[in-house]
Amino acid sequence: MAGAAAGAIAIAIAFGLQAGGHPARQANPGALGRLPTTPGSYLGVYQPGVPDSYAPVTSFTALTGVRPRIVVYYSGWFEPFKAGFAAAVAGHGAVPLVQIDPTGIRLAAIASGRYDGYLSAYAAAVRGYRRPVILSFGHEMNANWYSWGYQHTSPAVFVAAWRHIVTLFRAAGARNASWMWTVNVIDQTRHGRAARPGPWWPGRSYVTWAGIDGYYYNRSWTFASLFGPTITAVRELTGAPILIAETSALPSADQAGKVAELVAGIRLYGLLGMVWFDSGHHGAWRLTSPAAISAFRRGASVLRRGRS
Repeated sequence: MAGAAAGAIAIAIAFGLQAGGHPARQANPGALGRLPTTPGSYLGVYQPGVPDSYAPVTSFTALTGVRPRIVVYYSGWFEPFKAGFAAAVAGHGAVPLVQIDPTGIRLAAIASGRYDGYLSAYAAAVRGYRRPVILSFGHEMNANWYSWGYQHTSPAVFVAAWRHIVTLFRAAGARNASWMWTVNVIDQTRHGRAARPGPWWPGRSYVTWAGIDGYYYNRSWTFASLFGPTITAVRELTGAPILIAETSALPSADQAGKVAELVAGIRLYGLLGMVWFDSGHHGAWRLTSPAAISAFRRGASVLRRGRS
């Protein structure tokens, strides 16, 4: 997904009927990170084994012929910023996306400053990295399967923690960070409940990008049915660029067909792109069949042509 280019590219795409009739507004002009926001710019991946090694991503590229432009890793609370891995990501022409998960941590304590020592050290490491990095805190907070999420932590407390973190990073000079607010799709959860995301919205000045997570469990699901209602809900809150931040499809759901559908949906809705969650630990989500791998390779080519 993203390159290490500076200078954000403003987008002005009319979403019309596809996204609730809301014209897309330019991302917050004070936004951090300065990454390009041209629709279709990013095709990314999560691979098990990162950030301990970049080798799993190299293997993914060898398998698919696609060099990702975003590489995701998940970071527990108190884990430091993995600057060495981030540098490896940048060296391969991509941008690191860190999903910071405050598992078992009281968000009210974050908002009150109890963890400012940890956050200050993290911000200093991000600032010292000196390249673009995407940070996402407490993803899928509108769903009920995480300790920081719906029915476990109040939306007001989540918002207070989010704002505190972003404010601290800005004060520390970590302006190479783009902040991605990541929600779960609202009409398909499989394992629990996911609410409309409005109560968790921290405000335009605290968000650079919006992310949406959603997975294809069934062959009958379409891009519009899976992602459309959530895109509309997010567009009611913000005109920030939207990334499909986690997605995959089960082989039984026609994995090859869903890859093609994802690419078509990204182009139709004017989204930034997608991150493929290529992990066998969550129910055979990996690209394995020749048809699915070919579809992924074709999709990357379609997005590249669209950017041109």
